[in-house]
Amino acid sequence: MRKNQRFTILLFTCAMNILLSGNLPAAPAARAGKKVTVYTTAENTSYRISITDTLHLADFGQPFETQPCVFVDPSKTFQTFIGIGAALTDAAAETFAKMPKGKQHEILQQYFDEKKGIGYTLARTNIHSCDFSSGSYTYVDENDAALKSFSVAHDREFRIPFIKQAIVAAGGTLTLFASPWSPPGWMKDNNDMLHGGKLKPEFYQSWADYFVKFINAYQAEGIPVWGISVQNEPMAKQIWESCLFSAEEERDFIKNFLGPTLRKSNMQEKKLIAWDHNRDLIYQRASTILSDPEAAKYVWGIGFHWYENWTGGGNIYDNVKRVSEAFPDKHLIFTEGCAESFTFSKMNDWKWGEMYGRSMINDFNNGTVGWTDWNILLDETGGPNHVNNLCFAPLHANTKTGELYYLNSFYYIGHFSKFIRPGAKRIISATSRGQFLTTAFRNNDGRIVVIVMNQSNDHIPYRLWIAGQAAEIISLPHSIQTLVVE
Repeated sequence: MRKNQRFTILLFTCAMNILLSGNLPAAPAARAGKKVTVYTTAENTSYRISITDTLHLADFGQPFETQPCVFVDPSKTFQTFIGIGAALTDAAAETFAKMPKGKQHEILQQYFDEKKGIGYTLARTNIHSCDFSSGSYTYVDENDAALKSFSVAHDREFRIPFIKQAIVAAGGTLTLFASPWSPPGWMKDNNDMLHGGKLKPEFYQSWADYFVKFINAYQAEGIPVWGISVQNEPMAKQIWESCLFSAEEERDFIKNFLGPTLRKSNMQEKKLIAWDHNRDLIYQRASTILSDPEAAKYVWGIGFHWYENWTGGGNIYDNVKRVSEAFPDKHLIFTEGCAESFTFSKMNDWKWGEMYGRSMINDFNNGTVGWTDWNILLDETGGPNHVNNLCFAPLHANTKTGELYYLNSFYYIGHFSKFIRPGAKRIISATSRGQFLTTAFRNNDGRIVVIVMNQSNDHIPYRLWIAGQAAEIISLPHSIQTLVVE
């Protein structure tokens, strides 16, 4: 018998023995998949950033078009995330001060503690009064162009103590920027802090010095100031504190006064934010300022709000992307948004949370690095507000009974702020279904955070798909989910 014949018979005999014994060789093991923890907030349920599933990615391969998927690609990275937070206004501080100590602790913990709350790391405050103050005020005496009387004594009663407690609650660090609503009335051509008007040219330098005075005063109180915006809503003539700057006027104020004044005061590291108004005119404003190298060199980025929808034209999310595409070396930051026309009976409307989720997902996907809600806390009337411009906040306090009311917007924001941490990089997240909105980030610790928002009335089973592996998840009607992959 030839050697190869004997070898063939031997192989056959071994195979038969294995078959007869039942000891078949094990199939190749599937790749060990990463853990996916699913957090859900959904209408008509008790879920509020609740863990609703713990899964593992498993080999899946090519999906069919009948299988809804959210595709994530961690290899493609974009902007670096700086944080999410809200405005610490006079109204918020005054409301906070009226609450019992136990409720004050709850407010701070729920907003700023990453483990027990939603982990805010970003904040905005007003330079002297805004509409969400109990009255109009400034930090200087009338006609004091030299600013010798400058004092933030007014803020020591409510706002400064509130901000300092927020910093402690956030772990000792809070990225805080400040915005003016109007210069003092005597600096303006209408001699009024309210109703628009313009800064008189002879006071440009005094007003630039005012910013430096504010930063130094707050930092002397133990409150570091990360940045400033030039003017809140510079194209809105309001019944409250407001001041108009054309694009060219803002450009020249930055180039000739504010930028050089910050630099001469050794404050060139302070982040200077231009525009600070809606998405509708954002490209025109950004291009006018940033196309001028002498102005652009002082500008860290462009701030924007969401109120263009109030004029009936809908939210223009792509305008943010246009700025990102044209000026990739500058940053984009959402500086204000809220639901207006407060009505106590409408606090439970589900649309508030979806308004936030829709904006945040689109803004992050279009290059935004930080996102700042308007008032962090308001009272049972939607104020206090000295011109009756009453609004919704994610958390309202009843100053008469001591109760706290959490709107679903608190939880929608928390699906981002609790899990996406400063320093995270945005990565690709795309969906195969129009009912979904999605964005994703990779934190510095390697965890991947995927947000999936379902705006429809449908239960939708879908797969989270990453590099050929997937996990099957159920999306509830009108829900938002955070998927943490680690």
